[in-house]
Amino acid sequence: MTDAEARSVAIGPMSQEGFSQQLLSLSIFDGIGEETFSAIEAELEWVDLRGGSTLFREGDQSKALYVVTHGRLGAFMRDADGQEQLVAQIHAGETVGELGLISGEPRTATLIGLRDSKLLRLTKSAFEKLIEQHPKAMQYVVQQLVGRLQQAAPRSAPDDAPRTFLIAPLDPGVAYADLAHDLAEALSGLGERVHLLDAEVAGQSTEWFHKIEAAHDRILYLAEPKNSAWTHRCFRQADRILFVATGRAPQPDRPLVEPPSTETPLPSLELVLLQEPMAPQPGGAAPWLERLHFDFHTHIRSENRADLARLARLMTGRAVGLVLSGGGARAITHIGVIRALRRAGVPLDLVGGTSMGAIIAAGIALEWDDEQLKHMLGRSFADSNPLSDYTLPLISLVRGRKVTNMLHDEFGEAQIEDLWRTYFCVSTNLTAGTPKVHRRGSLWKAIRASISLPGLLPPVIEEEQVLVDGGFINNLPGDVMRAMRRGPVIGVDAGTDRGLTSLATDLEEKSLWWLLRYGRKGVPGIVRILMSAGTVSSTAQTIASRNQLDLLLQPPLGSLSLLDWKAYERAIDIGYRSTMETLEQLETPLF
Repeated sequence: MTDAEARSVAIGPMSQEGFSQQLLSLSIFDGIGEETFSAIEAELEWVDLRGGSTLFREGDQSKALYVVTHGRLGAFMRDADGQEQLVAQIHAGETVGELGLISGEPRTATLIGLRDSKLLRLTKSAFEKLIEQHPKAMQYVVQQLVGRLQQAAPRSAPDDAPRTFLIAPLDPGVAYADLAHDLAEALSGLGERVHLLDAEVAGQSTEWFHKIEAAHDRILYLAEPKNSAWTHRCFRQADRILFVATGRAPQPDRPLVEPPSTETPLPSLELVLLQEPMAPQPGGAAPWLERLHFDFHTHIRSENRADLARLARLMTGRAVGLVLSGGGARAITHIGVIRALRRAGVPLDLVGGTSMGAIIAAGIALEWDDEQLKHMLGRSFADSNPLSDYTLPLISLVRGRKVTNMLHDEFGEAQIEDLWRTYFCVSTNLTAGTPKVHRRGSLWKAIRASISLPGLLPPVIEEEQVLVDGGFINNLPGDVMRAMRRGPVIGVDAGTDRGLTSLATDLEEKSLWWLLRYGRKGVPGIVRILMSAGTVSSTAQTIASRNQLDLLLQPPLGSLSLLDWKAYERAIDIGYRSTMETLEQLETPLF
């Protein structure tokens, strides 16, 4: 046994009642003969592995194989940066360590208990003894293991949806227990079999918890408002941890409940901020996000059924993500698409976008209705052109003050982390040559970076980095939304169904007089050229982003110009009608 094994597991002889029946219930022993089974049974030992503890580490000598009877393990491997990443999960009834035992090679991954688990252990010495005394037994076991290996497809990333959730308070006054009960009801409304467990069951065995989990789709573990033994056990049992805090409330000197200190990776840590029932705008996220590392956060109004249903979808991988492309005036079609999706009952739980898509997605995150979205776009672009403050083109054709003032007027001091819907937008970092995904900070400033077409608008400078329009590198960021792994993703592309054309050739041979007199009839102007360039990602990126979508919507905008802001009514109507037709033609509803 390795040092890691000695520190983290408890090993004992087979003395528990019903052991034989438990073994026979495992698929690996299907069809085994009585003599063979008895020989294997005599050599096995029980192993109790606490959640968060290490069974063995990558590179350790292979001295045993294990069969998981209760609980779940995680296989971790180091990436190029030396960080351990979860690559697979091992459930009850599956084996681990068999290859190393047979081949003698070192362990290829680190195995950690994702929750309190029970395993059966067959040591190498016992393995060799069985080979000598019971060759038929080992022939059977090897055949079973080889068959399992041949059937097992390699997994590059864990695909198991979380089934167990810990709900724990961060501040003394937060109504986290009420949220847990309301959330259980919301999950039941999705057709889930849900069970809520609290400290009253703290004395139950690992087997008891395994049976409860096996009988339900989701388990909610309710922590005590302190770092008690029950709370620590909840941490060991949870696939995902939801910390609950009161929005806009002063933070305590220290969180009421804290994750146990451990060298092993913790499950995903997420923050739920409870807001007042009638709160016009959420708040309070930034201090918590700066203080603790959370993988995700969301705002919930107390006793708001729609918000609870959204949280339930986010937890179970059923949340709908919407990504909106850039496209100048053509992107106003997004408003019609949104109207159709809402009419069809499609929830818009997470939103993101690039350039003009970033502006419209922000309206959804702020919970603007269809009329508010339409009025904002009409007021800001159709009624007054914000790209009309031309200047000496040392940096750009347009000064950019009108755009900046417009964005500040529309979005005020709203922060991305304090929106009702999870939101992001994309810009291009020219300094690093990479995309920049904005998830925190000033909303209007992030949008200003996302729409900053080089040559047309001045870039945004952030920490000495030069940020410009996101359309140059990712005009339809479906890949960013997919990486959040919260459910189906819808993408709306308003930028690529018609290329830029010209009726004239040899433009460099034309005189200035000819260009001034005839150019507008058949030659695209500099503003249109710049806007077209800003909405065309590389072909490879476009294909990659579209491949991340569950549904691609591409309204037939035809000859609608990138600069035809006055045609916004037409663009909205096209988006609405084409989306309704697409949804009606779906053979299987996606949502």
